[in-house]
Amino acid sequence: MNSRGVDPLSRIFAYLAICIIALPIFALVIKVPWSTFFTSLSNGDSFTAVKLSLWTSLLSAAISLILGVPLAWWLVKSNSKVTRFIRPLVLAPIALPPTVAGLALLGLLSRHGVLGEYIYHQTGWQMPFTTTAVVFTGLFIGIPFLVLIAESTFAQLPEEIEDAAIVDRVSRSQLLRLIALPQARNGITTGLLLAWARILGEFGATMMFAGSMPGITQTWTIQIYQQLEISPDTAYALSFLMVVIAMGIFVLIRNPLKDAFRR
Repeated sequence: MNSRGVDPLSRIFAYLAICIIALPIFALVIKVPWSTFFTSLSNGDSFTAVKLSLWTSLLSAAISLILGVPLAWWLVKSNSKVTRFIRPLVLAPIALPPTVAGLALLGLLSRHGVLGEYIYHQTGWQMPFTTTAVVFTGLFIGIPFLVLIAESTFAQLPEEIEDAAIVDRVSRSQLLRLIALPQARNGITTGLLLAWARILGEFGATMMFAGSMPGITQTWTIQIYQQLEISPDTAYALSFLMVVIAMGIFVLIRNPLKDAFRR
């Protein structure tokens, strides 16, 4: 008898779960207008929205990496009496509804926001409804995803390696740069790609904080939403392309993710 096999009841539930996830995706693929697929993607507004989403999401992901990795390291190495209160705050955006996230950003940075009012009075500039708002929304959404994975990876690093480095009088910055980062690269890569995917797919918070101005704040997901009423074929074509990217990301991170949590 093979004790490693799957029991019949678990198999049934697994197949049911697969159907719940896979059938909507298959339905979307079937609805894609293949005869006009490239035409739908290349029309002016759609192409502009895709291009805007790609470069703003990549910029947000890059900044999330620069800020998120040191934050994850700090959460692992700092006093637990402090980090146990900071960690839930840092990770909260992962669980926040998009409308609440958008409202929080407006509360901080709108013309009448806690910080935005001061900025507006001093400079006459406000962040909402600008491309900067799209990038900042990406940071608010993306940094927690990267921190979640990177912190978990840092926490699993072998303590004996760190102890040996300390005996060799390695500085704290060298410990991070020369030992921790190379050891945690798979987890950090996974966190970065997941953060980028989440930023790219953001809709509600971006709509509330940045609006939907073509060429300025109208992102890929917002374009899909608007095209659903104007041209459903275009909405399906844009959605299919996003599905391809999402699946491609998880193909890319499959091995790094396994390695990161095998320790």
